[in-house]
Amino acid sequence: MFFHPPKDLQTTVFTRLPDEYRKADPNNEWARYQPKGSPATSLLEGPSFDKDGNLWCVDLPNGRIYKITADGVFHVAAEYDGWPNGLKFHRDGRIFIADYKNGIMEMDPVNGKVKPYLTRASLAPFKGCNDLFFAQNGDLYFTDQGLTGLHDPTGRLFRLTPSGHLDCLLDNVPSPNGLVMNLNESMIYLAVTRGNCVWRVPLSADGGVAKVGIYIQLSGGWGGPDGLALDSQGRLFIAHVGMGAAWVVDAMGEPVYRIRTSAEPHITNMAFGGKDNKTLYITESGSGSILKAELDVAGKPMFSHS
Repeated sequence: MFFHPPKDLQTTVFTRLPDEYRKADPNNEWARYQPKGSPATSLLEGPSFDKDGNLWCVDLPNGRIYKITADGVFHVAAEYDGWPNGLKFHRDGRIFIADYKNGIMEMDPVNGKVKPYLTRASLAPFKGCNDLFFAQNGDLYFTDQGLTGLHDPTGRLFRLTPSGHLDCLLDNVPSPNGLVMNLNESMIYLAVTRGNCVWRVPLSADGGVAKVGIYIQLSGGWGGPDGLALDSQGRLFIAHVGMGAAWVVDAMGEPVYRIRTSAEPHITNMAFGGKDNKTLYITESGSGSILKAELDVAGKPMFSHS
């Protein structure tokens, strides 16, 4: 099937991580096991806005959480023994972190204290948590990626209810990464990095999943889809690592935009913010930059769950 070429959108650099913060040993433990060419001294991911309009993100190999104010200044909000890979705000203001080394962590944004929230699935440790998403009812969905891929399709998708009940919804994913729900939250979009595609994961009436399939098949790049975001029209935004672009498809899966990097091609994740929630902020980890693009539609509202 062929579509009309998507319209190009350009980005500008909002801010860049200061060089003095990019100090992880290039031969650090995490970097040694990544594909060659991956950022080693810093890795920005997990952008998320608080209610005051500050942008927060993680820096995996440095074990840091940054708070970025409206003037683009980075502030170290926390530094701890972990590999933070994804970040989302709970409605009550707490920060939840998908930590590759430790599991799901909880952070107080006021004092910067980071503590474990969920470190095991039953008695077994996680492979390496990657990203997370809060549903409107408070359910927390998160991916457990580790080093899985087409050679080892055992990555997992979990759901943790507010009461503490943990369900493994999928255990056969070749590198599950970013995730977001559709507008009515009947389905999860799941980035499958090593399969270079996005899966649709419909939720069934009995609380499980049914008829999981491929929603978007990508090609090219040297990574694959990483972070996902959704706008208020249900359009899906896909950060394509190594392609230097974020793709935008409508609710039917037809390409709408290609948002091009103005820095290096290591596009990792995205979040809506700014005036009227119509500015897309993108983490580009090769240069340690935060890019931005102006859009015609606002992002999906946050902080609506209980």
